[in-house]
Amino acid sequence: MISLISLSGRRRQPQPGLDVLLLFPLALFYLECVVKLWCFGLHLDAGIWYTLLLTVPIGFGCAFFCTLFSGNGSRRAAVTLLALATFWYLVQTVYFTVFHTFLTLDTLTMAGQAAQYWRETLTGIWRALPALLPLLLPLVLLCTLGRRCPPVPRSRGRLAALALSAGAVQLLAALVILSAGQGILSPRVLYREDFIPELAVSRFGVLTTLRLDAAHLLQSEPPSESEGPIQPEEPPPGEPPRGPEQEEPVYGPNVLALDFAALAAGEEDAGLRALHAYVDSRTPTMQNRYTGRFAGKNLIFLTAEGFWRYAVDEKLTPTLWKLTHEGFVFENFYNPLWWKSTTDGEYAACTGLIPNQSFRAFRVSAANAMPFCMGNMLRARGYPTTAYHNHTYNYYDRDITHPNMGYDYYGVGKGLEVRATWPESDLEMMEKTVPQALGGEKPFHLYYMTVSGHLNYTFTGNAMAYKHREEVNAVYPDHSEEFRAYLACNMELDRALQYLLEQLEAAGELENTVLCLSGDHYPYGLSDQVLDELAGTHLDPDFARYHSALILWSGDMEEPVTVEKPCDSLDILPTLLNLFGLPYDSRLLAGRDILADEPGLVIFSNRSFLTDLGRYDAKTDVFTPAQGAEVPEGYALDCFQKVEDLFWFSEQVLKTDYYGALGLGGS
Repeated sequence: MISLISLSGRRRQPQPGLDVLLLFPLALFYLECVVKLWCFGLHLDAGIWYTLLLTVPIGFGCAFFCTLFSGNGSRRAAVTLLALATFWYLVQTVYFTVFHTFLTLDTLTMAGQAAQYWRETLTGIWRALPALLPLLLPLVLLCTLGRRCPPVPRSRGRLAALALSAGAVQLLAALVILSAGQGILSPRVLYREDFIPELAVSRFGVLTTLRLDAAHLLQSEPPSESEGPIQPEEPPPGEPPRGPEQEEPVYGPNVLALDFAALAAGEEDAGLRALHAYVDSRTPTMQNRYTGRFAGKNLIFLTAEGFWRYAVDEKLTPTLWKLTHEGFVFENFYNPLWWKSTTDGEYAACTGLIPNQSFRAFRVSAANAMPFCMGNMLRARGYPTTAYHNHTYNYYDRDITHPNMGYDYYGVGKGLEVRATWPESDLEMMEKTVPQALGGEKPFHLYYMTVSGHLNYTFTGNAMAYKHREEVNAVYPDHSEEFRAYLACNMELDRALQYLLEQLEAAGELENTVLCLSGDHYPYGLSDQVLDELAGTHLDPDFARYHSALILWSGDMEEPVTVEKPCDSLDILPTLLNLFGLPYDSRLLAGRDILADEPGLVIFSNRSFLTDLGRYDAKTDVFTPAQGAEVPEGYALDCFQKVEDLFWFSEQVLKTDYYGALGLGGS
């Protein structure tokens, strides 16, 4: 609604509706370009043209809405709509800056809890200022210059023209996208079937992603019989057959006495029938020489906040160094970043299932049977099983999710009291809880969700970083504050583990205890420059950034066992189940036993994947073979289909309470 000014300075009479027609399509596309530039770098690829085609009809729709009002009402409606749109772009920009993913509608339900992290929000706003200020420009121009424009006249012809224009461009956009079916993850598949927030924003824009998110969230009907993946899961062509070497004994599969073919044949519900058929098609992992290696031992299982392989420093975190270089040494372990930060990372490690982008998987699981979680498994065998978190006890609904996994659960405000610092001390949590476990019934199982490694990584906003500031400064005096603060707060985790090992040894339980630790996600609170500084090299943001460390250690292991196979956090649970000799069905988890004799598969949230033979980048839709690898024809597409199936399976397990439907019991 900015009027046209003649060269003489005399105002021309605007054509009816011209300003609103031009304002919204141009303003919204400008906002989309700013977000793309900030989050991905602006490339003149197909995504920018898809975004343009999809944004223009939204702009015409906004113009149509404004035209419904007469007089100054149209101007006020325009300001209101543009303000709402601008706010959403601002929120998504700040959220991506902090979490390196996009906010989904379901995540908004956690806004009350996230308000506790106001420091992190302020930091994200400060870092995103170069993008936030340009995002405000269209709204500022409308508010300051729009008053000079006369009210937009309302007419049936104008309304009809706007509606027809919006419909025609939307139809054109749909036809263009639906015709783009080439590639492994084509625009057509992404638009119609797979909702992947990061890729949707990259290819279609923020507002279209919001629409796709809403549509995906509302889809609640079970899949039809044809929707379930039914292709058998076989080794890709050209790979060696699974199974032990000839000189080793013959091992049986990790399965339960369930006939899924018979279940599928007798099932009337289409969704469950598809699930039964899919599970029946999967090849189970085989037991191996490590099966039962840790049977009857104590288990201490930790998900460590912000833990990353580059938090391991021989001088500053010697206990982490010891544990990552002894026991099982996983050279190619990855810790993908899922959509809902810590709760999704914790869910993947504890359940062996892929989280969901549209709803909080952990929260939904609380109402389902979760028989394979270590708490339920070991409690059923007489272990006392206890879980602790040294922050607010009901944050991310842990007060209902963790008891459902089989734990007596305690957190700050419910049975665990630690000093009120931010973040709280992992060492203090250990000091309050380990003696109680060692003085009780054995064997025992403890689960910890730590918090000392939480962002922000500064000496003024992180009590744990400040606590160890001088020690870090003595070793790294010339590095950035973020670098030093990150290492400093992980020193608190290291001291907690040191205390734990000392107490176990004093109690004579060190050789009878297994320690398993992984991070919830890489430290996304660090800038790209500091991530590279910690690594000592430039990290590929699509793969190398997620390369992390998995600690799996027992005091009775005399020498390390090096594992080269690619693996990720989904694989932790089935690996533990096999090591403890616990009966489970490997076909019922998305993760696989790392120590089983089959190829590894690392799965990322945007459907990228990594194997021994190469890696697929969903952003570019390109598979890159590993150096020297001979990749069979169709290998990448076969692997992608396997990834797609596992996403589908993990979602349906939650939606149908599949384990409960199989009669496997709950907590």
